[in-house]
Amino acid sequence: MIVSDEGDFRLDTPEATARLGAAVAGLLEAGDAVCLFGPLGAGKSTLARGLIRALTTPDEEVPSPTFTLVQTYQGSGCTVAHFDLYRLKSPDEAYELGLDEALDAGCAIIEWPERLEGALPSTRLDIELAIDGDARRARLTPHGDFEGRALEF
Repeated sequence: MIVSDEGDFRLDTPEATARLGAAVAGLLEAGDAVCLFGPLGAGKSTLARGLIRALTTPDEEVPSPTFTLVQTYQGSGCTVAHFDLYRLKSPDEAYELGLDEALDAGCAIIEWPERLEGALPSTRLDIELAIDGDARRARLTPHGDFEGRALEF
């Protein structure tokens, strides 16, 4: 699939969600952001874990950054910063955590990007996850330089 229009995927298992994350990892370049939208339990952390493990090692420990707010990993080719913005009160707090610096040094995965209130990075892939019974649905929407990249999933 070429990431030029919205793409929808049905994810029947957590493993399928992690595989989508791994496929997205193959698209990332320095300066890119992956913005994960969706309610609690929709699979944002599972997708992020699959993406990070694809860029680091298959057994990389990838805890949710809910309490630390950001976790950083050295991936093959770039540094990956995983942000969880759920507890932020204002968009400025994300930049105080080093979002700009993370994008300068590598790429970022952002859970709860709606906390940025319209101040999203320009080159990004939005992934909206939804609960669909026992499965999940993912809608991918590219922005900026993300458009036209080929996703193999």
